[in-house]
Amino acid sequence: MKDMLDRFELTDGRLVGITTDNASSKYLMTRQLQSTLEASGIEWPALRNHIPCIAHVIQLALGALMSSLGVKGHTKSWEAHERDQQF
Repeated sequence: MKDMLDRFELTDGRLVGITTDNASSKYLMTRQLQSTLEASGIEWPALRNHIPCIAHVIQLALGALMSSLGVKGHTKSWEAHERDQQF
């Protein structure tokens, strides 16, 4: 554990926060990081230092809104759509 903290230079408390998407595994990861750091004597409260990405939050909210309105998205990626338009 000490090797990992040294490798990522986390031993002096410079880790301010982590921004992630909203997957539940990311919340678990930050709680595990908190435990790992606490075992080394570093205070890092996961609840305060984990920042969900606002862009992902907006994407999820808009997806739910569009779904409730019955709007269906494109079935192809934009790259595939652009390729089809060129021919």
